[in-house]
Amino acid sequence: MNDVYDAIVIGAGHNGLTTAAYLARAGLKTAIIERRHEEGGGVNTEEPVLSGFRHNMHANYMEFFDIIPMIEDFDLANCGLRSHCPENQAGIAFSDGRPPIVLHRNDLLDKTHASIAHYSKADADTFIELKQRTMDFGPLLAFGIYNPPFDGMDEGQAALLADMFGDMGVGAHYVAKSPKHVIDELFESPEMRTLLYRMAVEFGVPLDQSGTGGMVPTALMWMIGRLRLAMGGTHTLAKAMTQACYAHGVELIENTTVERILVEDGRAVGVGTRRGELRATRCVASNADIRQVVVDLVGADHVSPLFYKRAKDFRYGPSGVLATPALCLYDPPAYSSARWDPDIDRCFYTVVGYDQPEDVERYIRAAHSGQLPEPAAGTWVNTLWDPSQAPPGRHSATGWFFFPMASYFSPEEWAEIRVSYMERFVDRWAQFAPNMTRDNIIAMKLYTPDKMERKNLMWEGDCLLGDMAPDQMGTNRPFPEAADYRLEPAGLYMCGPSGYPGGGVHAGPGYNAYKVIAEDLDLPSPVTERGY
Repeated sequence: MNDVYDAIVIGAGHNGLTTAAYLARAGLKTAIIERRHEEGGGVNTEEPVLSGFRHNMHANYMEFFDIIPMIEDFDLANCGLRSHCPENQAGIAFSDGRPPIVLHRNDLLDKTHASIAHYSKADADTFIELKQRTMDFGPLLAFGIYNPPFDGMDEGQAALLADMFGDMGVGAHYVAKSPKHVIDELFESPEMRTLLYRMAVEFGVPLDQSGTGGMVPTALMWMIGRLRLAMGGTHTLAKAMTQACYAHGVELIENTTVERILVEDGRAVGVGTRRGELRATRCVASNADIRQVVVDLVGADHVSPLFYKRAKDFRYGPSGVLATPALCLYDPPAYSSARWDPDIDRCFYTVVGYDQPEDVERYIRAAHSGQLPEPAAGTWVNTLWDPSQAPPGRHSATGWFFFPMASYFSPEEWAEIRVSYMERFVDRWAQFAPNMTRDNIIAMKLYTPDKMERKNLMWEGDCLLGDMAPDQMGTNRPFPEAADYRLEPAGLYMCGPSGYPGGGVHAGPGYNAYKVIAEDLDLPSPVTERGY
């Protein structure tokens, strides 16, 4: 390790890598300090069950690849990033074998219409109309993601809804609704509601959360149809970002825990580790969550009482608390519903375990209130498109369970859940895909919120690193006094998902943090002709 840098970034999650890359490209001598042995944070792919079977442990689908600035600005394709957009994007099968619903890629909307129309032509017409109106929504969404939050955002979203969908009855007041209420008002068939309930939750929005309903006709509709998988696993995004950092001279210091942020004369001037102190002459940026940074690394002596209290009161979970099942398979799932439409067997994202909307409601409400829900999941079998993620002729299956927060159960209880819940889930999956018996499963394992907390410091197992509630969103994220990414003391910035716009693989916090740092330090702006 060198002793002095212009800029130090704490944490090599994809947001920290983003901030570091732009800082280095601007000419600052930059170091990233990473606690673990590898970069990426929640963008990681491992072999947790058997050698050769690769599973994405957190992030799975990549919906923002078309708009992430760093992909274009640093030519990440030339750094090894590859992705694929499957034709059959998302679907739901049913235990009684009735027709599935399959939502296809944006160039196959006729197939999507036919699938939804099995149950409701009105729903099919509504969905296609919403899709067509949001096809060009990317630049507007990107402008919102890749700029710091600003006053009037809610009013702007309300005006946007009225302008885009007013003639469909979707007015400005939809901003105040919950996703469930919006889905119920737009779609009539239970089958369509069941699928969209789960997908809304999958995108990090609590089903019953008032004040977030506007995301359904805009962001959710835009995302469906452009979901991508990263070839080789999601960790390839982190690898490509790391290569871009190396190319611009960033020093990545792994296996090193930051124990404190050095403060002198009211300014952050570096970090302290067990390996020694590193000084930063221009700035320190942290990919870690806001409570860890302010409470644990800076401390009450170096921030105002209000700032300290705000950070200490920041909430984690329950909306983003996940458990990840990982299964090694002989054959991919073969659903009973496939007799109506074989596309369900080749869906990128498949919902299993629910037969009606009420099943999803009970599941999510149980998880958010600290109870283990009845087994159900959103699932991925990425080996259908990327055989490299399993040995020849075999398959890797991964999914997401929404679970109670890590603190709800003891270590002994979580250990028992890791065994018993997987057994129950496999029994449930077989009701939808009869070949998903023990004979088809080579091995399996469950990665629970307590493990997630210890490994990646995702408190309570919250992969979003902060509850996505209105009082912690927009100009309130993480709290109003820190919404511009500037922290106390001076010279300290937040570039992680505790900042706006929150969790997700879009690199918004990392990009926006650099924008603010560039403004403060008179560095080059990253904005290009794309406009953000």
